[in-house]
Amino acid sequence: MENRPQWGTRAGFILAAVGSAVGLGNIWRFPGVAYENGGGAFFLPYLFALLTAGIPLLILEFTIGHKYRGSAPLSFFRMKKGAEWLGWWQLAISFIISTYYAVIIAWAMAYGYFSIGKQWGEDPLTFLVGDYLKVVDAGQVGSVVPGVFFPLLLVWIITLGILFKGVKKGIEVANKIFIPALVVLFMIIVVRALTLDGAIDGVNAFFKPDWGQIMNGKVWVAAYGQIFFSLSIAFAIMITYSSYLPKKSDITNNAFIAGFANSSFELLAGIGVFGALGFMAMQQGLPIDEVVSKGVILAFAVFPQIINELPAFSAAFGVLFFLCLTLAGLSSLISIVETYVAGVQEKFKVSRTKAVAIGGGLSALISVLYATQGGLNFLDTVDAFINNYGVAFAGLIEIIIVAWIAKELTNLRDHANGISDIVLGSWWIICLKYITPVVLGIMMVMNVMTDLETSYGGYPVSFNLYFGWLVAIGAIVFGVLFAKVKKWDSSLYDIPKDKGVSK
Repeated sequence: MENRPQWGTRAGFILAAVGSAVGLGNIWRFPGVAYENGGGAFFLPYLFALLTAGIPLLILEFTIGHKYRGSAPLSFFRMKKGAEWLGWWQLAISFIISTYYAVIIAWAMAYGYFSIGKQWGEDPLTFLVGDYLKVVDAGQVGSVVPGVFFPLLLVWIITLGILFKGVKKGIEVANKIFIPALVVLFMIIVVRALTLDGAIDGVNAFFKPDWGQIMNGKVWVAAYGQIFFSLSIAFAIMITYSSYLPKKSDITNNAFIAGFANSSFELLAGIGVFGALGFMAMQQGLPIDEVVSKGVILAFAVFPQIINELPAFSAAFGVLFFLCLTLAGLSSLISIVETYVAGVQEKFKVSRTKAVAIGGGLSALISVLYATQGGLNFLDTVDAFINNYGVAFAGLIEIIIVAWIAKELTNLRDHANGISDIVLGSWWIICLKYITPVVLGIMMVMNVMTDLETSYGGYPVSFNLYFGWLVAIGAIVFGVLFAKVKKWDSSLYDIPKDKGVSK
């Protein structure tokens, strides 16, 4: 692997890392989470979580990928022979996420087109569930929805086309276009939102601190959860991307830049979203708390309603908003698929073209399930369980293996310090060895207790069992079994001594 691909520039890597981190959740999840957990007061635990978990974990994964020069399975194998299964587990998580994430991007594409004539009518929620997705009861598949399938096909053509081009000519070039365009377009949305009547009331509601929430443990867990899920940690992305860095790369600086860039975009999203929600609340004569939502409903029901009520340039506003969702989604999807493309390519010694065709093609085929009438129900459940019991649990196990079993934190810190401007001290080890695993452990316990007490989403217990618990457990089983399928080629046992300087 001496000819391992490399980023062309340092900026290319940072934009790719930021592109992976800045996804749909930054726009439709963060504003609602912050508002529900103390508004302006939420930013204190949020910043603390960023500095004690988010950036330390980014540095950890950047360092693992950079030092061991491989995909997640190969990097963990080189770190500790028995840890390869963890990498395959993370790749399985990425694979599962990619199958439904592509469908949400397809919705965004379709809604960009719908914005031109406001085709959702006066009742966007009914249009979304009934007219567009044609949702059937949980457990039923129904027929393929053409309005979802054809945009989905386009999403996969774009994604796989970029991946076929490779790291430097494909992923790097795409992110150099996507991320600046995303920032500029979203800035236009924010400026437009802030000029609307009632916008300032919305932004004030977003930033108004409820200091009584600071002592609420659930608020701190929510802050750590938001940081953890928004930075693309623990499903192999950052390990894979950093493995393409030249040997002389400022790891810690890159992590701080990527971490703060992601959080800055989340803050920008909060201002834009709540500016628009403030306008909607004024138009409907409702208090802000009655129009606040997040997730699919915010993006595909509430925002179309806001677009309906805009006094001017409503179609342009809608096209810009859904184009932003599309760009944010594509940059993240590319990074997700790259993880298992790299793993398959290294493990089975196949060409990149074949790895993209096999891995990406299989994911695209499975994603058609979510383009059916039952797709929304499947997506909702799989997403909830693979995040709570896949990503979060994998992150916890990763830290336990690296810090407590392999005892590699000191070696990894020395590696990062040897090539970085910002020197890591004992704070980094304390955060990863004690603070982060404790918080993730608490998150896991809280999630398990909640899901055992009530059936997620009000779905039948059997539905959540098959498409929730078994999917999450299946990813772990896959990781363990796949690690035993085929031994690594002996030429991959040693870490390659390639050269290069980050520009």
